[in-house]
Amino acid sequence: MIPPALREYAARGPDWAAWLDRLPRLLTELLEEWSLQPDGEATHGNAALVLPVRTDAGRRAVLKVGWPHPEAEHEALALQHWHGRGAVLLLRADPHRWALLLERLRSEDLGEHWDLQACEIVGGLYARLHVPAPAQLRRLSEHASRWVEELAAIDRAAPIPRRMIEHARALARDFAADEATDGRLIHTDLHYANVLAPREERGEKWLAIDPKPLSGDPHYEVAPMLWNRWEELEGRVRDGVRDRFFALVDAAGLDEDRARDWVIVRMLVNLKDEVAVPVPDRSAITRWITLAKAVQ
Repeated sequence: MIPPALREYAARGPDWAAWLDRLPRLLTELLEEWSLQPDGEATHGNAALVLPVRTDAGRRAVLKVGWPHPEAEHEALALQHWHGRGAVLLLRADPHRWALLLERLRSEDLGEHWDLQACEIVGGLYARLHVPAPAQLRRLSEHASRWVEELAAIDRAAPIPRRMIEHARALARDFAADEATDGRLIHTDLHYANVLAPREERGEKWLAIDPKPLSGDPHYEVAPMLWNRWEELEGRVRDGVRDRFFALVDAAGLDEDRARDWVIVRMLVNLKDEVAVPVPDRSAITRWITLAKAVQ
């Protein structure tokens, strides 16, 4: 049940190798305990295996088992809180084993839709997802406070304009002290591939999947829709980014200035992480700088 490409993730390090060693037994245990039957080939994303299954009542579902990491720690809590409103329905969960039983959606995502139409769809989802956050979630303001110090520590030899770093630091400092930075349940990674079409019986058009939830600010959500499907913007990056940005902001009724400021902060955080690796990806560095300039 483990796809060969997923087994290759053992090369990522000992934690991955240990998890992959445990995964076959874990899947067998979950299938038995939850009375599930495999119903198709397993697939995987960057940090989870997804196996189509049927319940003992014949319901089509998927069993998702994730590699333990902080971003996915409260995925079950967020899905439980949404209860299928704008998001995939959670049927059962075992957070200690990072296992979720989810309704099965169709494979159609927003990747083949015109990007501005997709932005309008995602902007419409924001209103359904951004409900009051559960108290257990990590707070976005805590991240912003940490980023102030981490951005200051970027090597001065890094290929990033210093004025851009200082601007992002000032914005992060303001956000860390702003009460509006926390309080709403935000997905944080909502983009074209993380919105799927449900089956007809659901009566919904599109549903969000794979949250990395925080208690945060809805304006923080915009950036992933700008940096994904980047290759499609070739030759018109600045105008293309702006078109997407305004489609999202207008559809969601967001404040333009606040959304822009969060995009700038997120781009500089991406840059910070990229220049910290042994062999930085120059194309990624160019992308994050270009995107930050485009929204300015």
